[in-house]
Amino acid sequence: RRTAASRVTWRRSLSSLGSFATIDPKRLSAANPHRCPNLLGGEWNFPARTSPVIDPLNGEVFMQVADTSREEIKPFVESLKGVPKSGLHNPFKNNERYLLYGDVSHRAASMMREKEVEDFFTHLIQRVAPKSDAQARGEFVVTRRFLENFGGDQVRFLARSFGVPGDHGGQFSAGHRWPYGPCALVTPFNFPLEIPLLQLMGALYMGNKVVLKGDSKNSVVMEQMIRLLHACGMPKRDVDLLHALDGGVMHALLLEAQPRMTLFTGSSRVAELLARDLHGRCKVEDAGFDWKILGPDVGDVDYVAWTADQDAYAYSGQKCSAQSIMFMHDKWVEAGLEAKLASLAARRRLEDLTVGPVLTVPNERIEAHIAALLTSVSGARVAFGGRRLSGERAAKIPSCYGSFEPTAVFVPLESMLASEAAFKLCTTEIFGPFQILTSFGDAELPQVLEACERMDHHLTAALVSNDPLFQNQVLGATVNGTTYVGRRARTTGAPQNHWFGPAGDPRGAGIGTPEAIQLVWSCHREVISDEGPVAKGWVTPEPS
Repeated sequence: RRTAASRVTWRRSLSSLGSFATIDPKRLSAANPHRCPNLLGGEWNFPARTSPVIDPLNGEVFMQVADTSREEIKPFVESLKGVPKSGLHNPFKNNERYLLYGDVSHRAASMMREKEVEDFFTHLIQRVAPKSDAQARGEFVVTRRFLENFGGDQVRFLARSFGVPGDHGGQFSAGHRWPYGPCALVTPFNFPLEIPLLQLMGALYMGNKVVLKGDSKNSVVMEQMIRLLHACGMPKRDVDLLHALDGGVMHALLLEAQPRMTLFTGSSRVAELLARDLHGRCKVEDAGFDWKILGPDVGDVDYVAWTADQDAYAYSGQKCSAQSIMFMHDKWVEAGLEAKLASLAARRRLEDLTVGPVLTVPNERIEAHIAALLTSVSGARVAFGGRRLSGERAAKIPSCYGSFEPTAVFVPLESMLASEAAFKLCTTEIFGPFQILTSFGDAELPQVLEACERMDHHLTAALVSNDPLFQNQVLGATVNGTTYVGRRARTTGAPQNHWFGPAGDPRGAGIGTPEAIQLVWSCHREVISDEGPVAKGWVTPEPS
């Protein structure tokens, strides 16, 4: 009979985990910590120093992560500078690499079909970015489906060219998708697998080399994913992985290496800084104060309420697409929507991580924001929530993180628009379980559209209405890059089957689709063939 330990070893031998995994998420703890290294030039290594990462559920140190200093970035700089502007492959060079990455994607997706691999990444995500099993598993599944989409010939189809006949015989112009060569990718904490993997693979598909910097709190997820890709045949020198707790380290690397393109996903403040310092050689998917409008045609109230609860509070609101404000037509208010929202929010529990630690916003900031709304905006009131999580589990969450109930503050539309200060306060994004509610009547739709126009960031939006005239009126006056329309409309959801990204900003980046990959990770190159023949009897003309 096998012992428990031997059963684990035996089971792993039947799956692909043994080919890449260097950590057991279920045993990850202060008693069984993990050391997370850098990857440079195809070799895993540690800088002079590592720094502790605390467990977001109990505050214990459960990882030591490579903490690269500014004095140690030179090899990373040299690695990027060693890549030509023409990339690692392009339509005229190393074409076999398009096929290679189709194979890598196919193998990785196949490996991710195994239940043990799915459970491994689901549990690892939960350990370092606490979210429910459904949310963590959903992130994994989207990532797997993306890789399935780009197996086989699909990678070379991304580089499909087009041609136009010329002005005379022998002339022909062809447009090609061209790599940038040396590139950088900076990604946030909230989707530690989906965002970095989808953007990383898009960059590699198009022929670029990438240095990747994630959030050190949970970049262990991408460390393990890169190991999986290596096991599936990805060339080990195509990606460098940098860990550093000081954000200035990556900033210094970018300034010194001057990558041809940098993709940044994260805060608007950092996005603006990078755009300035990199002289525009970047794409950004920054913050989104995402709105939802409930139109005058009321129906399926329970479903709409459930979707709103998911949009605002799944993963404790830590999504760039999370519902930040909901404009409810008066008919929805009369249908009792607010009470339904409160009831749904009250179901969320720390025990199953349907609510959990808020990794970038401490309780004090959430409380200060609520207090400012209540004292500065006429008629503002707490609709539900407004308190810290309580209980033994909540008490263990480190004080540097938030632990707050799903919360909504109702603000009268007239009060929100009364002054610039009031509007700015009401549309300040709190990256946690918090949203603004307001209501409007038939005659107040212009004020709702005014509020949408005055917002600064235009990532996602939802228009909950099946009325085509109402839909056209709102869609024609708004700009959000990913907008869901109809009774089932939502603000969250970044699947692999449609574009996800902001609109209204030439720096805006997309993710997930062929169009997004081409926009972000390649540029246009026109090659004009003009081979003759030169007409018989041609003579040198007069100068012009």
